[in-house]
This record gives sequence, structure tokens and C-alpha cells, in this order.
Amino acid sequence: MTAVAMETKVAVELTPDKKRRSKGALTVLTVLVVAWMLPLFGLLITSFRSREAATETGWWAALFNPFAEDWTVANFTEVIDKADLGSGFINSLGVAIPATVLPILIAAFAAYAFTFMNFRFKDVYFAIIIGLLVIPIQVALVPVLRAYVWTQDTFDVQVVGTYPAAWIVHAAFAMPLCVYILRNYMATLPGALIEAARVDGASHHLIFWRLIVPMSVPALASFAIFQFLWVWNDLLVAQIFLGTRTKVLTQSLYALLGRYSEGWQQVAAGSFFTLIIPLVVFFSLQRFFVRGLTAGAVK
Repeated sequence: MTAVAMETKVAVELTPDKKRRSKGALTVLTVLVVAWMLPLFGLLITSFRSREAATETGWWAALFNPFAEDWTVANFTEVIDKADLGSGFINSLGVAIPATVLPILIAAFAAYAFTFMNFRFKDVYFAIIIGLLVIPIQVALVPVLRAYVWTQDTFDVQVVGTYPAAWIVHAAFAMPLCVYILRNYMATLPGALIEAARVDGASHHLIFWRLIVPMSVPALASFAIFQFLWVWNDLLVAQIFLGTRTKVLTQSLYALLGRYSEGWQQVAAGSFFTLIIPLVVFFSLQRFFVRGLTAGAVK
């Protein structure tokens, strides 16, 4: 029997097993997708129900008797009338875009230095940066707020209530993770290519912008998705450092809840307005996201 025939026989024998594994994996993924989408589906149904129906029964009751349900779009119209979604939308973009670009820009330089440059205590500095990943943002809220107040009292510069107040906090706490992700990705890039560029006389600046950045687009896009979604959905930082002077979408939705939480069905309707931009960002960068997650897996 020839080698080709043996390989063909083995492939044929393994085909049913591969099919079973593929079906099993597909079943597991389907169950996970359904479980993940179930709360969103319930939110969608609740947004079209009246306040009385949503208070008396759960959203699943509308599935058993959909024709007897009093469906309405009043929640969406009330959200548009009550919440200043236009200003909230612009403010959210004004916070999320710079807070995503700043940590990526700075962390990319740091990751390049940790990967391709030699300097004293490099491993110590990198270990310190990794250690910062365990510090929760809630621990630093009071010290950062005091620093902002001190800056305002000393230099007469208004920080709290402005965009930079949120930019600095989001960028600072995203920096360690961004450096870690980009450094690990850059370590998988072909070193021979970098050495060839150095032999040709290319400087670090030229290597970074002409070689490293184009090859690191998957990792940059992957972190950009995480960071943008985190900042876009943030309420804590916006509530503390922006206040009511610069309301983002999450603050506008929180205001719809009401003093006694009587407007939660309006929050369900308003939540779908906040999904537009995250969906656009995710699906536009999805292919880079997949490449970034799988990079280095089969180095």
C-alpha cells in the first residue's frame, strides 16, 4: 500500500469521529449563545410591554400568549422625550474614543521597548506593570479625586466635570493590560525581520511605525474593542469624575430609572439605543479580534 493510500485510509477512518466532535462543539456553542442572548431577548420583550403588564408578569409570559399582550412602543417614545440621548451620545463618544486611543498609543511604545530594546531592570519594570493589573479601579477613586481637587486649587484648572478627568482614569487603568497584551503579541513577530531592518540602518522610530504597528493591527484592534466597550458602558467613572455637567448615555439611562425604580421598562427600551455603536465597533473589527486572540497559539 502506498503512502498516499494509507493517508487517505486514515483520513476516511477519522472522518466520522471528526464529524461527531464538530457536532458536539456546535451543540455546546449553540447552548452558550442561547444562554448569553436570553437576557437580551427578555430585555427586548420588556421594552415593548406596558408598565402594568411588565409589573404583573415576567417577560416570558408574553411568549405563551403573545396575541393577548398589550404591545406598545410608548417606552421608546418616552425615552426619546425624557432622556437627552443626543447629548449623551456625543458625550459618550467624546469620552470613549480618546480613552481608547490614549492607552493604545502609549502602551504600544512601552510594549515595543519591552520586546525589542535592552535596558536595565527591564524585567523588573515589566513585573511591576503586570502587578498593577490586580489593583481595582475602586481603590484609586478617592486618591485620584483628591489629586484633581488639589490641581484645581493649586493651578486654578478645572478638571472634575471635564473630559480629561475621565480620559486619565480610563487610560491609566487600561495601560497595564494593554502593555501586557501588546508585548506578548510583539514577542511572536519574526525577529529576523527586525534584525534585517536594523542591519539596513532603520531606527527604532522607523521600525516601530513601518513594521511593528502594521503587523500588530490584530492585537491593537482586539484591545480597542475591549477598551471601547468598557468605557462606553461605564457608569462609575462618569458619575464621579464627570458628574451631571457632562452626562454620558449610561447616566441618561440611569436617570430614566426614576427615584423609586418605577421606570425600569423605559431603561429596557433605552438600552437598545446604547447598543448601536458597540455593535458597529465589534462587527467592523471582528476579523482583527479573532486574529488577535489566536495570534501566537501555533507559534
